[in-house]
Amino acid sequence: MPLEPGLTAPDENLLRTPLYELHLSLGARMVPFAGYAMPVQYPAGLIAEHRHTRKAASLFDVSHMGQLRLVGPDAAAALETLMPVDVVDLAVGKQRYGLLLDDAGGILDDLMVVNRGEDLFVVVNGACKAADIAHIQHRIGARCQVIPMPERALLALQGPQAAAVLHRLCRSASPLVFMTGGSFHVRHGGQDIPCYITRSGYTGEDGFEISVHASQAEALAHLLLAQPEVMPAGLGARNSLRLEAGLCLYGNDIDTNTTPVEAGLNWAIQKVRRTGGARAGRFPGAARVLAQLDDPASLTKRRVGLVALERIPVREPAELQDASGQRVGTVTSGLLSPTLDQPVAMAYVAAQWAAEGTRLNAIVRGKPVPMEVVAMPFVPTHYHRG
Repeated sequence: MPLEPGLTAPDENLLRTPLYELHLSLGARMVPFAGYAMPVQYPAGLIAEHRHTRKAASLFDVSHMGQLRLVGPDAAAALETLMPVDVVDLAVGKQRYGLLLDDAGGILDDLMVVNRGEDLFVVVNGACKAADIAHIQHRIGARCQVIPMPERALLALQGPQAAAVLHRLCRSASPLVFMTGGSFHVRHGGQDIPCYITRSGYTGEDGFEISVHASQAEALAHLLLAQPEVMPAGLGARNSLRLEAGLCLYGNDIDTNTTPVEAGLNWAIQKVRRTGGARAGRFPGAARVLAQLDDPASLTKRRVGLVALERIPVREPAELQDASGQRVGTVTSGLLSPTLDQPVAMAYVAAQWAAEGTRLNAIVRGKPVPMEVVAMPFVPTHYHRG
């Protein structure tokens, strides 16, 4: 994740989330990200924030993400025409990971969608949200209402103690399990803050994403940070946590040059949308994507996990070579894992080099660093599935 130098003064060209002033009061180092001024870390530092998330709970401001509603009886079927995902059969209160594809099967963005009964609630990446909303409006706006929600903020409470914290403040949300959501009220100062909460996140830990009206976001953040288990965390820790969990970052690990199958996201394509399924195909790039699913040997590249065999961090876009010095791939995300104290990376490699145990060399400052292909996630996930 490329990060610019810290801002020494507010940049009027950058957007501000509803928590901007709170970040400043907490001593956050602010950086430009997705057009916003965002906290990359707080005074405790990235490593401390990362480790605290793994053992307790951290609060992330992810209000730069795009939130929108799709409304109308045809919304689910319409959204299916843009993604290789089963939306029609998604039960009320259930959330699913989805992939917007272009006509060649390349990934325009990844997203989350929840069936809320009265609508589909969709969350897209901040850097892509304007293009995503325009794309969705253009493709299916005649079949359902596409309603952006810029008035909403989004907070992520992540970590093994997140559930205890939320139970204390909103006991009615306790029955949620991984990839479910609902409307709740968080009690604060004798008043209720209405929220839409999903049990999901981007860290590999148990946790929640909380959509709240922007006018109440700061009050909710103060309430959460007042809990003894919770500390603030920024973009830096969010990036290192998601990489340890083997989760893709759009623009690094997935983009229009990669298909879901090349990215190893086959699990996001449900059986009903695959060859032989009741609603097979009928999404952009279906011929290419389904051909790759049906014949994995046809793939020319694959996303893999790598660990360095020396304690030298390997970052994107390091070149990967075989023993003879031939280029066989490129690192797309990499860092020194705070949990493992070992360099880890994700990369795309020629398919013949994708098997676990394969040894490759990453070129770092002109010198080879030995790496080995391993299974992901690098750190076990702890999603609460009930």
